[in-house]
Amino acid sequence: MTQRIAVSLALFVLAGLCEIGGGYLMWQWLREHRPLVLGLVGAAVLVLYGVIPTFQAAHFGRVYAAYGGIFVILSTLWGWWVDRRMPDLWDWVGAGLCVAGVACIMWMPRGGHAG
Repeated sequence: MTQRIAVSLALFVLAGLCEIGGGYLMWQWLREHRPLVLGLVGAAVLVLYGVIPTFQAAHFGRVYAAYGGIFVILSTLWGWWVDRRMPDLWDWVGAGLCVAGVACIMWMPRGGHAG
C-alpha cells in the first residue's frame, strides 16, 4: 500500500469513527435519555467529522462518494463490536462491495488530472 493510500485510508477511518461515534453519543442522549453532556460531546465529535475529510488530496465529490462506502463498512463493524449484532452474510457481501467501490473511486489510476 502506498503512503498516499495509507494516509487517505487513515483519514477515512478517523472521519468515520467521528461520524459514527458522534452520532452514537447523540443517539444515547436523545433516544436513551442519557445526560446532556453526551449530546454536547457528540456534537463536537461530529464537527471534527466535518473537518477531517478536508485533509484528503482528492476533490470534494470524490472524497464524499468514497466516504459513503467507508461509512457502510465502519457502521457494519460498529454494530458488530459495540451493539453486539453479528452481521449476516449479506451485510458482509455489501461491505465487501463497498470496499471495492471505495478503491475504484479513490485510488485507481486515471489519465489526466486525478485530483
